Amino acid sequence: MKVSNLLASAVILTTLFAFPACNKDLKNLNEGTFTGQGSGRNGIIEVSITVHDGKIAEAHVVRDQETPEIAEFAKNQILSQFIEDGSTANLDVVSGATMTSNGLLDALDAAVASAQGQTQSEITYHDSECDIAIIGAGGAGLTAATEAASKGAKVIVLEKMGIVGGNSNFSTGGINAAYTKEQERLGIIDSKKTFFEDTMKGGKFLNNPELVKKLVDESAGIVEWLQSPMIGADLSDVGIFGGATNKRIHRPQGGGAIGAHLVPLLHKAAITQGADIRLNNRVIDIISENGKPAGVLVSHNDKTYTVKAKAIIIATGGFGANSELVQLYQPSLAGFSTTNHKGATGDAFKMVEKFNAALTQMEQIQTHPTVVKGTGFMITEAVRGNGAILVNRNGKRFVNEMETRDIVSSAILKSPGKSAFLLFDQGITDSLKAISDYIKQPWMVTGSSVQELAKKLKINPDELEQTIQLYNHYASEHEDADFERNAGSMERRIEKAPFYAIEIEPAVHHTMGGLKINTEAQVLDKNDKVIPGLFAAGEVTGGIHGANRLGGNAVADICIFGKIAADSALKFTGDAK
Repeated sequence: MKVSNLLASAVILTTLFAFPACNKDLKNLNEGTFTGQGSGRNGIIEVSITVHDGKIAEAHVVRDQETPEIAEFAKNQILSQFIEDGSTANLDVVSGATMTSNGLLDALDAAVASAQGQTQSEITYHDSECDIAIIGAGGAGLTAATEAASKGAKVIVLEKMGIVGGNSNFSTGGINAAYTKEQERLGIIDSKKTFFEDTMKGGKFLNNPELVKKLVDESAGIVEWLQSPMIGADLSDVGIFGGATNKRIHRPQGGGAIGAHLVPLLHKAAITQGADIRLNNRVIDIISENGKPAGVLVSHNDKTYTVKAKAIIIATGGFGANSELVQLYQPSLAGFSTTNHKGATGDAFKMVEKFNAALTQMEQIQTHPTVVKGTGFMITEAVRGNGAILVNRNGKRFVNEMETRDIVSSAILKSPGKSAFLLFDQGITDSLKAISDYIKQPWMVTGSSVQELAKKLKINPDELEQTIQLYNHYASEHEDADFERNAGSMERRIEKAPFYAIEIEPAVHHTMGGLKINTEAQVLDKNDKVIPGLFAAGEVTGGIHGANRLGGNAVADICIFGKIAADSALKFTGDAK
C-alpha cells in the first residue's frame, strides 16, 4: 500500500488540499479530463487523467521539475499500473524515487477525486499560539516535535514544502552510535573514545569537541529511543562507513536506506503524540518582542498569519541547494550539482540577524563522492562499505574507497573526466538491500562478465580484469597493499556475475557550517551568549562536523540534537512533565 491508514489520514489533514482516499472500485467517475497536483522532490507535479465509460482511459504528467532520468522511470511505471488498476490504492512507490513517486500518487489521487466531483477543500490558517514552534519538518524537526509533544507541550511545526522529511528523505546510510546493545549483540567491539576520535579526525579537528562529545555520549541512547515503541525503528543491522575505525552505523535489517525507513515513523509518531504539522507553510520571519524571539510570521497560500510561541526550534536544514550561498562561502564549488532537495536554501540565517545570532564555519561544505553523474542522485557509502571499489577510465583503482568524503571526492576530481566508476558484483548486491533499488535504474551498467562490463564502460577489459583480480587477492588477505583500505570493508571478493557499474561524480552534499549552538541546542549570539527561547538542531547548525562530516553522523546529529532542542525548549517554557 502507498501509506498506512493512519499516515494517510495525517497526510490528508496537513496538506493544502484534502481529499478522501481513492477506492479500488471506482464507480462514480464523471466523463472527461481532470487534473490534480502533488509535491515531488523538486516541486509541483501536475497530472491529467481522462475518464471514458466510467474507467480511467488515459493518464499523463502535465508538468514537473523532477530529475529526468529518475522521474521518467517512476512516471512510466506508476502511470501504467494506475491505468490498469484505476486507482492508487495498491500502488507502491518506485525504489530510488520515493519523493517523486509520492508526489505523483498524490496528484493522481487529487485528479480522481476531481473526477468524482469532490471539491478541493482549502485549509485556512489563522493567528495561533503554542508552547513550541518548530521551523522545518525534516528529521530534526520531526524528532523535536515527537519529543516535545510526547511530554505535553503544544507544538506547531511549520514546513514550507508540501511533504515532510527534507534531506532526511534521501539519507541512505544509517545512524552512527557507539557502545550500543546492537553492537554487543553482534560481537562488535567499539568505544565512545574511538567514535570521538574518528569524528574529530574526520573533521580535521575543526569540530567543537564539546558538541562532538555530546553527540557520542548520547548516541547509544538515541538508538534505543528510536527503537522504542513510540517510534518503532529497525536499527538492527550494523555496518562500516568511511572514516570509521569500527562498525557503528546502525540501519534497517539488510542494509535498507535509513531515511525512507525513519521519516515516516517520526512523522507518524509526531502526529500520534499530538504535534500540529502544517505543510506548505513557509516561515518568512521570526517575530521579536523586546529583543527576544516571540513567534513566527508564516506565509500560506499568499496570505500571512502569526504563530506566537514561548520557544522556537529552528530545524530548517542546510543551504546545499542555494548555489549563490554555496559559491559565496566556497567559490571552488561553483557549478557543482547537489544532492539536496529544493528547499535546502538557508532561509533561517537572515531571520536570526536581528538577534545578533552567530554563524560558524560556513565555508565548510562537503561534497559526496558517489553521486550519479549529471543527476544529483546519491549512492550510499554503504555500497563501498560492503565491498565495492572505485576505478577510473583506465580501469585502475586510484584511492582508498573508505577514506573520508573530502579525500575521495578530491581523488575523483583528479581522475580523467573528473568522474569515476563505482563497481561491484551480485554478491555485494545481495548483501545490501539499498542496492536492489539502484540496479533497476536506467543509469546502471550491467555485464555478465568483467570483460563485457569493461567494454560497455569503454575501459580496457584486460586492465579492469587485472584490477579486480588484484583487489580480490587483497580481500582474501584482508590487507590492501596499495591503498590501506580498512579490512572491515573488504569482507567480499568481486567475483559473482552479473557485474555492475555506475558512473559517479562529487556533488554538494552537506553544509557543515550554520548557527552556533551549545550542548543544550541553544542558539548563541556573537558574544557567545544564549539567545533566550531560541534553539536549533540539524544541518542548520555548525560546529559538530568540522571540515568534513562522517557518513552516519548526520542522522545521529539530527536525532540527538533534535531531541535535546525539544528538552531544552520544554525546560525553558516550563512545560516539561
